Amino acid sequence: MTQTVTHPFHLAFPVDDLAKARAFYGGLLGCPEGRSSPEWIDFDFYGHQIVAHLCPDEAGHRNTSAVDGDNVPVRHFGVVLSMTEWQKLADRLTAAGIRFVIEPHIRFKGQVGEQATMFFLDPCGNALEFKAFENPAQLFAH
Repeated sequence: MTQTVTHPFHLAFPVDDLAKARAFYGGLLGCPEGRSSPEWIDFDFYGHQIVAHLCPDEAGHRNTSAVDGDNVPVRHFGVVLSMTEWQKLADRLTAAGIRFVIEPHIRFKGQVGEQATMFFLDPCGNALEFKAFENPAQLFAH
């Protein structure tokens, strides 16, 4: 049997305010902070390295694409969680008053790829999606 090795990804993304990014990613989402400078901050995003770069003209999402009846922000990132972790995060974000772009719900019900999903914006306008599968094997199913 072939063993799958997951390699951490690295994502650099623009923000218009490092203090707001630090409070959101480090505070609300609980991502430990790594190295930083006056121009950028590294975060441990569920074992992956994301880097918020100060670049106000680039921050924010601009376009959407239709997916299962929702207007999904085209430029977005996130992570696939267990269902339990996903629900806890949805509850924490709701309690914190986060305004969802797409409310937490189940997408593709009864179909291949059925998943829990939610979209929201960071305070700099960048879109994030967190999702979960009852059956993790559905992640890449056809």
